[in-house]
Amino acid sequence: MTILQILILILIGLITGLLTGLTGASGVILVVPCLNILSNYTIHESIGTSLMVNVITALAISYVYFKHKNIDFGSGLWIAVGSILGSQLGTKYASGVKAANLGTAFGIFMLIMGAFIWRKGIKTDSITKQPKSLLKFKNSIQKSIVTLILGFFVGIMTGIFGAGGGGMILIILIFILNYPLLLAIGTSSFLMTITALSGAIGYAMHGNVRWVSGLIIGLSSVISGIASAKFANKVNDKILSKAMGAIFIFLGAVMFVVQNI
Repeated sequence: MTILQILILILIGLITGLLTGLTGASGVILVVPCLNILSNYTIHESIGTSLMVNVITALAISYVYFKHKNIDFGSGLWIAVGSILGSQLGTKYASGVKAANLGTAFGIFMLIMGAFIWRKGIKTDSITKQPKSLLKFKNSIQKSIVTLILGFFVGIMTGIFGAGGGGMILIILIFILNYPLLLAIGTSSFLMTITALSGAIGYAMHGNVRWVSGLIIGLSSVISGIASAKFANKVNDKILSKAMGAIFIFLGAVMFVVQNI
């Protein structure tokens, strides 16, 4: 590995930590296309390594939010259980998919997520301010069943696309469980650690994790992730949602084009 390659990995890590710390969403959506395009990793290696990065980053950031009492361990339990089961299924499915098809699907996934974040940032003052619950639960059992099912689908997406599920978990916490912003971000970061770990184990079993690269990116992301998590209370989330949406749309378009040239 050359010095230039190491510097690129460090840069990827710093940007990843910044995104995850500010939003609680997975910076893996940035790691996968960067590793695939810049480092010439296979799409499966990129996804497996990105999940390893996500474990390191999300764990460190979760600690910051935990210190500020912005993690709800109890209510997120069923999402975690469902995501663990789903991520193993997603990992098994992804291992049998052709790299080009998986890369194209990942690009489309990023475009959709980017458009969603951008659109929400335009229609409301913030993607996370004053959320309205999409579902009304009659009792705690019904709520647990629904969150378990949603967690399962988040896990499937994690296993297939390599995203730690932070963005999807964030949406569930805000729009379905009606969490306030900082509690949603902190809880999302914690749950993302569990989901990503399950997915990373699945990819590692197929030899699709680049350990050294993952460690470099992961440790770099911790530095910027902790700093950005502390800064999260001061961020204008309307501007942040637009910026995130634009970045995801751009990377998704690049990923789609590269995989289909």
